[in-house]
Amino acid sequence: MTSVPTAETQPEATSLSKAETAYRWIRKCIADQTFEPGHKLVLAQIALELDTSVVPVREAIRRLEADGLVTFERNVGARVAMVDHTSYVQSMEAVAILEGAATAQALEFLDEQDLAEADAINERMRDLLTDFDPTEFTRLNHEFHAALFRRCPNERLHNLVAIEWDRLAHLRNSTFSFVPERALGSVDEHARIVALIRARASAEEIERVVRSHRSTTLASYQEAQATSKTMRNIDREEDKS
Repeated sequence: MTSVPTAETQPEATSLSKAETAYRWIRKCIADQTFEPGHKLVLAQIALELDTSVVPVREAIRRLEADGLVTFERNVGARVAMVDHTSYVQSMEAVAILEGAATAQALEFLDEQDLAEADAINERMRDLLTDFDPTEFTRLNHEFHAALFRRCPNERLHNLVAIEWDRLAHLRNSTFSFVPERALGSVDEHARIVALIRARASAEEIERVVRSHRSTTLASYQEAQATSKTMRNIDREEDKS
């Protein structure tokens, strides 16, 4: 578990509203698992940490509840949402759609420096294949995709991708922990995406390829989960016999 960041460490903290600062601070604590699933969010304590009143913290909690990262129960209060398989699948589906659209919109603003950065990140991911570290691989995977869609001019779309990324980080430390065999295919698909962008493929094709790339990872995860469930059922039946 990492240490709780202070308000001063948050980027552009002085230029943000108190509610936005609280929202970003809590969201970061959830994403890096400083606040783990089930963690009770005490408004007064958070307000003290951020040197503010409970009003902006309450507003931030409501936004995080709408994002699906926080749950609120009467007489219990706010807690970090628990891990849920269905929510994970839905977030992966959402990321596939949102990232595809964001990358397509970013195309006309990408230059060779952006593509070279994406290539370099992907090569670092390829190097990890020999001594696989799923958590680091996932972090670099996010960096790769961010390098390609960060110039998306639609700020709302960009923010939606970030929200779903945070939700995925909360729900699973790394998809590739469950499907390490998917890593090689993912790296190869990354190289193809960059090559298509360099070849000036249409926005429609880029959106389709990026979406398919993410959807294939989800399909691999679902297949692995189904196989694992089947094996557990077989083991239980053998134990009974």
